[in-house]
Amino acid sequence: MNDIKFINGGVTAPKGFLASGVHAGIRKNKTKKDLAIIVSEVPANASAVYTTNLVKGAPIYVTQENLKNGKARAVICNSGYANTCAVGGKELALATCEIVEKHFGIPKTDIIVASTGIIGQLMTLEPFEKGVPLLKENLSIIEGGEDASEAIMTTDTFKKQVAVSFTVGGKTAVIGGIAKGSGMINPNMATMLAFLTTDIAISAKMLKKALSEDTQKTFNMVSVDGDTSTNDMYSIMANGMAGNKEITKDGEDFKAFCTALNAVSTALSKMLAKDGEGATKLIECTVEGAKSEKTARLCAKSVISSSLFKSAMFGADANWGRVLCALGYAGADINVNKISVSFSSLAGTAEVCENGMGLNFCETNAKKVLSEKEIFVKINLNSGDKSATAWGCDLTYDYVKINGDYRS
Repeated sequence: MNDIKFINGGVTAPKGFLASGVHAGIRKNKTKKDLAIIVSEVPANASAVYTTNLVKGAPIYVTQENLKNGKARAVICNSGYANTCAVGGKELALATCEIVEKHFGIPKTDIIVASTGIIGQLMTLEPFEKGVPLLKENLSIIEGGEDASEAIMTTDTFKKQVAVSFTVGGKTAVIGGIAKGSGMINPNMATMLAFLTTDIAISAKMLKKALSEDTQKTFNMVSVDGDTSTNDMYSIMANGMAGNKEITKDGEDFKAFCTALNAVSTALSKMLAKDGEGATKLIECTVEGAKSEKTARLCAKSVISSSLFKSAMFGADANWGRVLCALGYAGADINVNKISVSFSSLAGTAEVCENGMGLNFCETNAKKVLSEKEIFVKINLNSGDKSATAWGCDLTYDYVKINGDYRS
């Protein structure tokens, strides 16, 4: 279980997966890819988790129906328009699956369909009719995975993909993933969009259990701006080509899979936070000494979600009072008189609070610590032995600029 290795690639790193990404005409900019597909060469077990926002993109309803049998062979996703609150949105999502079936020979009910971009815009089927055949022509392993990762991006500034290899049941297996997300990120289920693939043999039931548990520790612990998207989806397809005995229950093999899954989703979560719209810094907040994991998660998420704290990090201001403020309204059972806080980075450490009271620290040193690109906030509640980590970013002028003319 400790043999996890990060390897090159993303969703096409596991055996039996191909992908591609093309410009289909959804975006006005012809240099931007806007349609992606991921395909398993053989039928795969699958599962997904979705946004808790009451306003949901039409593709989510179609995907939920398609995954009722725990099977999928492809993921198709467009960027540019979100297919949310759009007239004929569900019909378009269903028709997209039919087009994939026509060109790839994959049953329309074995397709995960997703969408991301501007909400409420009228969409037509023409880009999909044009783009799906192009996706088939460009289907490949290395280039295809890269192109698919690019095609799902919206305001992202870099592609987010990762893959790990690990051993399970005496066989070498791989999990790969891609994700997108830069703004409107405050998941209560997963992230903006994350698509994972694996060649491990595991039942759909255990996939669902693994995703549901993992998302609480990873994607649910990311926040860029406090807005929960309408199109969030975190899915995985497992085609069994690694050759291990199928995992159908708890045990060492399932634990090994969950550990590898966590490595992938944690890496993607950090990428999402780092690439927050307008962000200049990645903030990692770890809460220790909590009575329960729930308390630790509430506290960590509250801190990295605080606009005041995020603004202080942008200005490299060691305003630790904003940390305690966020802890105080987190809704967790904590003793504020036991809390200690420190900031650290490659430039060093600044201990700023102990027993809920300020320490006499060097402002110059703290400024230096907080001027780095990655900031680590460590909080000890000194009330138990549970911990949790959350990821966020600073709040900058550019965030407002980006979202002030998002539709332009």
